[in-house]
Amino acid sequence: MITLSEENYLKTIYHLESREGNAVSTNAIAEKIETKASSVTDMLKKLAEKNLITYIKYKGVNLTKEGKLTAVDIIRKHRLWEVFLVDKLNFSWDEVHDVAEQLEHIKSQKLINELDAFLKFPSHDPHGDPIPDKNGQIQRTAKIVLSMAQIDKTYTCVGVLDSSSEFLKYLDKHKIGIGTEIEVKDKEEFDQSMTLKINKKEMVMSKSITNNIYVKAHNEH
Repeated sequence: MITLSEENYLKTIYHLESREGNAVSTNAIAEKIETKASSVTDMLKKLAEKNLITYIKYKGVNLTKEGKLTAVDIIRKHRLWEVFLVDKLNFSWDEVHDVAEQLEHIKSQKLINELDAFLKFPSHDPHGDPIPDKNGQIQRTAKIVLSMAQIDKTYTCVGVLDSSSEFLKYLDKHKIGIGTEIEVKDKEEFDQSMTLKINKKEMVMSKSITNNIYVKAHNEH
């Protein structure tokens, strides 16, 4: 039996491993879940004993095949619950993360499979993140962060890197969401801020914002 805390660690390791592409350090995990490195080390020993990770001291951590499947299953549940909360219960996209964090630990696979079917097998959650299928397969979309976009090209918002409530409320304030068209008008060399045309209005966005918005070129599929 895997505990709720162990599931959270596996999910954290999965995200860090996906982003960094190599072994994950104890310090990176500690920073992500805001705890002491010594506490992380104790948990990693437990996960290694359950064959969910490979852990080499001073080298880092990788998920085993079983650990990865468990992590992907948790992520699938989380993202399906987010879709349900937004589409069926009228939550806004900045309200769902914390609720889905609680619901993702429900063990019933039948419930999750029925939820998936009820929602007509959605491919992405409300933040644009891909939802793994019941076999753990993930269909990824080609995308870049807005800060990498070219001047005089039009893009479509397909997701966010920062899914915090504060950032999503900022996007709502400027009427930016999944599917919003963004035309890049100019980019400052000094601070990399961008002049953008969104919903027929021009606005300037800092690099800290454009680094957290995923887009794809308007003519790409």
